[in-house]
This record gives sequence, structure tokens and C-alpha cells, in this order.
Amino acid sequence: MLQGRAMHPGDASLWARLGVPAPRFVGSNAVDLLEGGDQLFPRMCEAIAGARREVWLATYIFHDDSAGRRIADALLDADRRGIAVHLVVDGFGSLATLPTLRAWLAGSGVRLEVFRALDRWWAWLQPGQLRRLHQKLCVVDQRTAFVGGINVIEDRNDLNHGWTETPRLDFAIEVRGPLARQVHATTRAMWARANLGHGWRDEVRALARSSQPLDRGLALLRRLRARESRQRRQSAEMAARPVRAAFVVRDNFRQRRAIERSYIEALRSARERIDIAVPYFYPGQGFRRALRLAARRGVQVRLLLQGKIDYRIAAMAARALYAELGAHGVRIFEYMPAFLHAKVAVVDDDWATVGSSNIDPLSLLLNLEANVVVRDASFAAALRTRFEAALAVSAEVAQPTERRGWRSWLHRGAVAWAANLYLRLAGITGRY
Repeated sequence: MLQGRAMHPGDASLWARLGVPAPRFVGSNAVDLLEGGDQLFPRMCEAIAGARREVWLATYIFHDDSAGRRIADALLDADRRGIAVHLVVDGFGSLATLPTLRAWLAGSGVRLEVFRALDRWWAWLQPGQLRRLHQKLCVVDQRTAFVGGINVIEDRNDLNHGWTETPRLDFAIEVRGPLARQVHATTRAMWARANLGHGWRDEVRALARSSQPLDRGLALLRRLRARESRQRRQSAEMAARPVRAAFVVRDNFRQRRAIERSYIEALRSARERIDIAVPYFYPGQGFRRALRLAARRGVQVRLLLQGKIDYRIAAMAARALYAELGAHGVRIFEYMPAFLHAKVAVVDDDWATVGSSNIDPLSLLLNLEANVVVRDASFAAALRTRFEAALAVSAEVAQPTERRGWRSWLHRGAVAWAANLYLRLAGITGRY
């Protein structure tokens, strides 16, 4: 960190705001599984109402429906009580609703930032616009955090298909304990990156005008290192006690493939069962190889994917792999009652993950994502119960052998070409 060059006066403060914690398991957490916004939003509002110091929230979509209004009102109430409230939304995911959101928050102290805003036509041409903020995070007082795949939008409201009778299937978790501090660091970093264009310049100028800027920067860095050391000692003391969980972030700095690696490690060590539910599924070669090898050594591998399609291209990509995986014993199901938006997995009896990351190139290589991995038998059992319930209303895909006709090769070739073209446009090279 900061080696190999002289430290700029603002480096310590910038590093503190920008830094995202590396994944590590910590104990002494309480973790609750929440299904859909119907369960998540009341818990979020309750936590925000009890805030004493600060609230940080990051989301891809902040919609202007009743769910969005409910969360906005909770943030405004906290602001009126003197709580520091920071909100960051993605410039593409929330593009259509930003005017309404700004109107709701006008005149308040809620500090709204937009990640990679698209408010000017030339913004669409800037490098990196394909890399979006896809995380769904909320943390209150560094004590209570919410992580998952649920955007701030009503469960029955689909942006492409309108209102539906059945809510989409989606999950989040509420975590109370040491892991919330890691969620806080990441959510703060996302807000700060969006704020980088103007807020940080003022901060650096103020430090530069100081009579002793370097001393102040070094003193701040020493305090940060001391705090990290204390947190490491506390984590080591608590690691032996349940619930143990890790906060895993995919970013475009040091942790580009952290979520993918966490999945593959779990697949390689699986002994009995692998259950994955995800709407967008087009994993790379290493991920597919881990699934095939697990099925070959006798592990029961089940994938729950979309049956009710929202994006046809994404469905084509997933179905291009059905024959390959089915031929190796992977069972594939399609969820039929409603749109599937869950990004969850359970491996054996004590490994589970809930988060925002799909298993496709956008999530694994481009977007900013966040998952929680939980090592706890009770939590894994609760998530598997929800998985089995969803499987009961799904249709299994009959694909016992791998087709080798020209249509199959053309389908897979077209999908692979399109995926590689998209990655090249986003600046990703190498094999996926």
C-alpha cells in the first residue's frame, strides 16, 4: 500500500474512502435470510429508524414506485433526526427515475451521488460505462447491514414487463455483527467513487493548503493502520464462534475475480450437493469445469434458472450450455411462476451465499458486485428449504445427452462470439 512513491497529502484520506475490504471470515454474526422486498424493506426501514449516527445505501435501481417512496421517506426521516445519510445509485439502472428521486430528496441533507452518471450524451462514449454499480447494500451505524440481490423496487413491478400477479423470487440477508463493518467500508467506497469528481478535489486542496499536510496525512494513515490492527485482533478472537461469514466483493481493482473464485473453491470441495439459483447464467470455462467435475464424482448438481424470460439474449446464452452440462449429469430446472432474480447457492450442509452477482460475464468480470458467504448449517438449511420450494414449482429440462448437430454448434458459437465482443468493448481481454 502506497509503496514505491512519495505519498500525496490526500492519499491517506482517499485510500480510506476508496478501499474495499478483502474477503475474510469473521465470527459472532447474526444472519437472517429475507425473501423479497416484502420482507427486506420493513427490516431496512426499522434499522434506519433506529440509526444513531449514519446510514449508507447503495443500489442499482432506486425506482419511483411505492417501495422507493417508502425507503426515501425512511432516509428523509433519519436526516431530519440529524443522522448522516449517504445514498448512491447507478447512473444506468436508475436513469429513468433520477429526476423523481432528486425531487423527493430536494431540500434535505441526504447526500445523493450517481455512479457513472449518463446525464450528458457524451457520457455514453466514456470508457468504463459498461461497468456498472450492481451492488445492493445498506448499512446502519456499522452494526446492521443488508446485502443481496433486491433492488429498491416493488416485488411485483418489472421494468420491462410491468406489474405481475406473482412477486419475483429474490433474496437478501440482514447481518448484525462484525461483518457489518466490512459492508460499511464497501458502501462508503462506492459513494466516494461516485463523489470523486468534485468532493475529493476539495478535500485534497484543503489538505494541500495546510501548513503541515504531509504530517497530517501520515498521522491519519497511522491511525488507520492502528484501527485495522485492532479489527484484525478482534476478528481473530471471534472467528471460532458462529455465525462465520465473509463479505466478498467484485471490483475493478484488486478483487476482480473474488466472487468467481469463492464459487469455484466451494464447487471443488463439494462432497454431496450443489444447488445454485441465478437468473443470468453463462459462466466461464473454469466455472463450468468445476460443475462438470463435481457431477462426475457423484455430487448432486442442480441449477435453477429462468423459465419466465425477461431478456431473450440472456436466456439464449444460458440455454447454449444446457446440452454440455446435462451430458455430464448436471440437472437444470427453469422457474416458472414468476421472474427469477435470486442469486443464491448452497453447497453441502454448511456453505451458502446470497448476493447481487449473477454467473455471467457482466457480473463476474465487469460490474461491481457484492455477496455474503455464510458458513453455518442452520443458515444453509434455511436457504436450501427456500430452494426446494422454488424447485417444486419449476420444470426440469430434459437434456440427458449433448447434441452435436450444426444447429447446436451454431447456437453456442453465436453466443460465444457475442459474449467475447461485449467483453472486448468493455476492455476485457483473455479467455473467459
